[in-house]
This record gives sequence, structure tokens and C-alpha cells, in this order.
Amino acid sequence: MAAIDLQLNGYKGVDFNDDNLTAEALRVACQAIVADGGQKMLATVITDHLDLMVSRIKRLANLREQNELISDVMVGIHVEGPFISPITGFVGAHPTEHVLPATVAHAKNIVAAGNGLIRVVTLAPEHDADFKTTQWLSRQNILVSACHCNPSVEVLSAAIDAGLSAFTHLGNGCPIDMHRHNNIINRVLAADGLRWIMIIPDGIHLPPSLVRTMIRSIGIERIIAVTDATAAGGMGVGEFSLGSQKVIVEQDGAAWASDRSHLVGSTASMGRVRDVLQNDVGLSKPEIIQITETNPAIALVSK
Repeated sequence: MAAIDLQLNGYKGVDFNDDNLTAEALRVACQAIVADGGQKMLATVITDHLDLMVSRIKRLANLREQNELISDVMVGIHVEGPFISPITGFVGAHPTEHVLPATVAHAKNIVAAGNGLIRVVTLAPEHDADFKTTQWLSRQNILVSACHCNPSVEVLSAAIDAGLSAFTHLGNGCPIDMHRHNNIINRVLAADGLRWIMIIPDGIHLPPSLVRTMIRSIGIERIIAVTDATAAGGMGVGEFSLGSQKVIVEQDGAAWASDRSHLVGSTASMGRVRDVLQNDVGLSKPEIIQITETNPAIALVSK
């Protein structure tokens, strides 16, 4: 079994959303990912102009064929956006001007660009009319995950019935100030039918006490730990990129937007995630293996 990171936007100075990404740069990133405690990952493409997203997906698929290490480490692609909520707080680090309602036509373009490598698509259920895109993606054996969204209990339930089976980085991609009870976190915790819940246990995105609470509420058999790392991952203090955005990394390892209004991914390695889970959250080694290796492996072979 190997650690599998289902959400990785870049690493060691390499941005997977770079329009000029080369095979050598991607190889260097993959080498660093393995050196820092990871083994496998889904390269993640985030919201931008749809044509740019399609081009970036094609580039990643082509580069994967050019190097054995890349092919071994990059086992697929996670597309996060553009079918998310444009509302401030929920849109997070995604550029609002490029957010789109979900359509099957757009989804087909994205999936075709991946040439069989699209494994996860994150979208907002409330922006998928009649859940047609969710249904279509699910029929392609692609894991449909919700995030950057604010569906009602009823909409979330209907989306699950249509094929939604996961939630991406629960506890993030939502406003800092929300209703104390009626909020997206509590709705997801209460939802029946979501097979997988992804979280970012890097010590920054979620306090360890909340990670423990989520694991107890959801059940460790449904939790998947991800890094959501960007090009800033493993680099220390500095300024980096994620697509068209600037990422500022401070001394504590937090990766911020240039205006410091919100986090933009993380700087964490899978090794860092393991350390937080063991030392701060208090998980045992078998529990850590389950949420970093076993669960993501199962998720990739079953919706």
C-alpha cells in the first residue's frame, strides 16, 4: 500500500496549473513528493477559463506519458471547478470570473481532455441543474465530490441520490462566519450516503480538535487525508503561483492570497500530514495508514 494524495495542485516550486509546465519540472515535483512522504497523487487542476483548464489537463495527460516516474506517481487528475459557487466565502481561492454552472457539455470537454485520467471532479450541487452533470460523471466511473458550495439539506440529499459520493476538504472552502447550526459543515456531517469525506489535516486548515471530532462523527473508514499543496509545498517562506494567482507563504507555513483574505491551498507534504495526525490529533499508525493509504486507494477503484 502507498500514500495517495487525492488533491495536489503542485509541489516544490512546480505549479501543475502552469501553462508552460514541462516534463522535467513535473518529474522534479514527483521526485520531491516521494522524498517528502508521498507515493501517489492526483494532479489537481483548479478553476480558470475553461479553455485553459482543458489545455492544462491535456498537458498533464501528455507529460505523464513522457516519464516513468511521473507515470508512477501521478495516477490521475482531480478537477476542482469551474462548477462551484461564485459566492464570496464559498468560492475560496478560485477566480470568480471563471466560475460556471455545471453542464454535461462542459464536463464532456474536461473528461475528454484527460484521456481517461480524470478520477475526481469537485463541484457545487446547487449549481448543477437537475444534477445532470453529477449523473453523467458518475456514469463515467468518476468520483463526484462536492465543495465550495452551500446546498440545502434537500439539495445535498438529491445530489447524493444522483451520484454524488464525496466531499472535498470539509471545513474549508466556506466562509469564516456562518450560522452556528445551519451550515454546510453540519449538513455534510448529517448527510446519509456520502461515502468519502476529504480533509486537510496540516495543522493550519483545521485545528486538531476538529479533526478528532470529524473522525469520531464520520467514522475513520470514510475519511481521506489530502494535502491540497501548491507549488509552495516544501519550499518555505516566499511567493509562489497557483494558476493565475499569487500565493504568499509565511513563517508558520500558511499559504495566503496576496491580500491575506483567505488560504490558498497548503504547503504540506504527506509526511507533514502524518506527523500532525500522530502528534497533534493522536491517531495510531494503523489509523493513519487507513486515511492516507487504504481509504484513498479504495476511493479510486469504487465510486
